[in-house]
Amino acid sequence: MTRIVNCVMHAGMTVSHLTTRFAPSPTGWLHLGHAHSALTAFRTAQDLNGQFLLRMENIDPSRCRPEYEAAIFEDLAWLGLSWESPVRRQSEHAPYYAAGLARLSALGVLYPCFCTRRDIATEISRMGFAPHAGETLPYPGTCRNVPPEDAAQRMADGQPYALRINVARALSITGPLSWLDAQAGPQKAMPARLGDAILARKDVPMSYHLCVTMDDALQGVTHIIRGHDLFEATHLHRLLQALLGYDAPQYRHHPLLCNENGQKLSKRDGAITIRDLRAQGLCPADVRARAGIADR
Repeated sequence: MTRIVNCVMHAGMTVSHLTTRFAPSPTGWLHLGHAHSALTAFRTAQDLNGQFLLRMENIDPSRCRPEYEAAIFEDLAWLGLSWESPVRRQSEHAPYYAAGLARLSALGVLYPCFCTRRDIATEISRMGFAPHAGETLPYPGTCRNVPPEDAAQRMADGQPYALRINVARALSITGPLSWLDAQAGPQKAMPARLGDAILARKDVPMSYHLCVTMDDALQGVTHIIRGHDLFEATHLHRLLQALLGYDAPQYRHHPLLCNENGQKLSKRDGAITIRDLRAQGLCPADVRARAGIADR
């Protein structure tokens, strides 16, 4: 049995040219949590005469598969959603994200990090910290002050690296930042909570944080409607928006759908999929209701 935790539907926003989006990663089949998020964004656009976009966040070639993408289109259409064409696929726009990285590099807010996960865990342990259950500690800044000539030589030697954002330096450029969340109200952006996040790697020159920020700006998304599990990421996204000269959209981080154990629905935990429910003979209205979106 799936239950909805404190679900509140959209109400009261009135803007012109409203644009919402649903941006799944084609790494598995859609489940009811995805349906809730997609339908919430779609209904918001419908209610306010806006547009609804679908975007494929498929920058991980090792996990993204064409059959999952095809199923996303099929499941969403079966649920009654429609979207603008063409659908943007992040894997097709690497030069666009590279240009964004170049702009950040020119601001002096990126640095190469050569740490492995083991290196980071060892350093955190040495510092005497230990995360609580479900917590991830920010990167401890091991490579933040590596001399530029040393870093350049290690990169030239072919050593694997990631590009991290120097949050403190970035904030010295932007100053204080905030955003408006329709669910939680005005928020002060505190990107240091995520630490110096990775924006690209040597072998994958883009990341979720960079791509989602740049795509939302490019596509004119005015209202970002997504699950509460991405609330913390918004602190960093506001910083990237300010650095790249983008306007801040409005946000709504909706409550998550959970299973009978109170755990959020997820692909990796085998949440029942839209395809499963369709195979059981449920109609779209039944599945929309299970996703917490009642017909009107």
